[in-house]
Amino acid sequence: MSYVVLARKYRPRNFTEMVGQGHVVQALSNALTTQRLHHAYLFTGTRGVGKTTVSRILAKSLNCLGADGQGGITAEPCGVCQACTDIDSGRFVDYTELDAASNRGVDEVQALLEQAVYKPVQGRFKVFMIDEVHMLTNTAFNAMLKTLEEPPEYLKFVLATTDPQKVPVTVLSRCLQFNLRPMAPETVLEHLKLVLEAEQVPADVQALRLVARAARGSMRDALSLTDQAIAFGGGQLQEATVRQMLGAVDRSYVLRLIDALARGDGAAVVDTIDTLRLNGLNAASTLEEMTGVLQRMAVLQAVPERAQAEGVDDPDEAQIAGLAQSLPADETQLLYSLCLHGRGELGLAPDEYAALTMVLLRLMAFKPAGTASSAAAEKKTLKPAEAVVAAVPATVAAPASAPAVHKPVAVPVPAPAPQAPRPALATLPIRSASPVAPVALAPTAQAVTPAVARAAPEPGPPADDAPWPEDDGPPWVEAEPATSRVMAIPVRDAGEPGPLDQPQPRDELGAQAVLPAAPGGSVEGDFWFDTVMQLVRAEAITALVRELGLQSQLVARDADQWLLRVERSSLNQGNNRERLATALQTLGHGVRLAVEIGTVTDSPARRLAAEASRRQREAEARIMSDPFVQAMMRDFGGKIVPGTLKAITA
Repeated sequence: MSYVVLARKYRPRNFTEMVGQGHVVQALSNALTTQRLHHAYLFTGTRGVGKTTVSRILAKSLNCLGADGQGGITAEPCGVCQACTDIDSGRFVDYTELDAASNRGVDEVQALLEQAVYKPVQGRFKVFMIDEVHMLTNTAFNAMLKTLEEPPEYLKFVLATTDPQKVPVTVLSRCLQFNLRPMAPETVLEHLKLVLEAEQVPADVQALRLVARAARGSMRDALSLTDQAIAFGGGQLQEATVRQMLGAVDRSYVLRLIDALARGDGAAVVDTIDTLRLNGLNAASTLEEMTGVLQRMAVLQAVPERAQAEGVDDPDEAQIAGLAQSLPADETQLLYSLCLHGRGELGLAPDEYAALTMVLLRLMAFKPAGTASSAAAEKKTLKPAEAVVAAVPATVAAPASAPAVHKPVAVPVPAPAPQAPRPALATLPIRSASPVAPVALAPTAQAVTPAVARAAPEPGPPADDAPWPEDDGPPWVEAEPATSRVMAIPVRDAGEPGPLDQPQPRDELGAQAVLPAAPGGSVEGDFWFDTVMQLVRAEAITALVRELGLQSQLVARDADQWLLRVERSSLNQGNNRERLATALQTLGHGVRLAVEIGTVTDSPARRLAAEASRRQREAEARIMSDPFVQAMMRDFGGKIVPGTLKAITA
């Protein structure tokens, strides 16, 4: 007798043998038991998940006569009556399978529908099974619509497709649709164990795990690969032979690559890739295996209890757990994303191993912590609280009837006091009906001082604008000939009398120009703020570790342990707390850190936000109290456009 492949030999004969499709089996079994039968069924899903198998089992359930010949519609076909055996062998006259991939025209569909007028010959129902139904033409679909909607009571339609999006909605609305899902690798693995045990073929669990992953959710593919592996291994399945057959990369190479990336050892990464090249191992398979390991690492970092329970049978689980401790969570996510997107780049490069090298070295180039690029990026996003220079752009809009004003004005501000930093220079671009590009002045505290600003060089009257008030005596400084001029005017400090010494009006932003007092804090808060800002300025903490320091509050401290409080538990994930403690050792604080979740009232981030808000209000107050701005608002009806006044830390 000729050999029957495993995929056909172990095809399920009834619903109890179906694997991985419990939701479909339960619905059909209940419908058959209660005899609430629909006239058309549509089974969708990828290849090898059981669409045709379910159709045949459904046909047997509808036509089963029982072992004694007295049976009826049942959810458990006997498998021994003439109807069951004929359907299994493919010669049951009342069960018709049509392959729409090769019979997709209207003539084939009409020939099938002509048989619908005749009652069943042997069975209880006629069953028309159309496989790959999405391949039918539009004319063929239209030809079967009426019969599909109102078939005879003895006729059942079963449609199967791998692409339900191509099936017209008029057909979908007439069918009861079931989606057969791809099977999990664990489900495929357990079924392969049963099959090989019945076949008496010795197999390694790791070899079966490789086959289950390579099947990608298809049981038929898994059994076909198992047939191939048995032949390749000479009657047994060993991990080494299965890896060689599949071209899969040994996980030891993947673990070596991840360890080298965690240590920042570029030479080890390149050497390992050269070894993969010499052994002829696939670069795409390397990235695929890396994504699987990185996914396990990410789960270990986020939910360690569940991950450890799931990885009991994995012999590499201990090494993966060690890598999860050494590689920060943000770098794990970045490396996973690089590997996932890097698979699409392999085909674009002339050499896939060179592309693999670039994908892995990209992590070292864009590493979230410990590189010059990340430090430069942090300097752009975070400035020390001691910054003393700010640029405050504002826009004053004058009505159309007022003379056109095109002059950006540089406003010098007195130097800040040591205890409260304040802006040293503000730029005030003035917008009019005919816009002119403003002139940018370098905000240097040493270049502009009140004494220099009040010095009166030879004034130059404007060429085509309205004359300026002569009593204020603003000096003219030529910045860009024939385009715009810049005037330096003094801005008086708090309490200093000015030329327009009068009660301060409310500004157009709806707030009175009054500066708030600096927020106070506790001794622990002052100490923690100074400590964290020293680490930030020294770039000793970056990324999530820096956020943990900025967003936390120092609740208590003793000789060997400090207690921090944060509002979000995500800041305490991974090894952020240990990395922050290591950074504190550089300042001479050799302590352990404990983190609790609670309400934070005094943190460095809150203090920095309060300081930024204070600088913004101070800048608004200084601009609104400036004599020139008040003159523009009084004489020409100008106003500050809301949202254009910003305090910028230089």
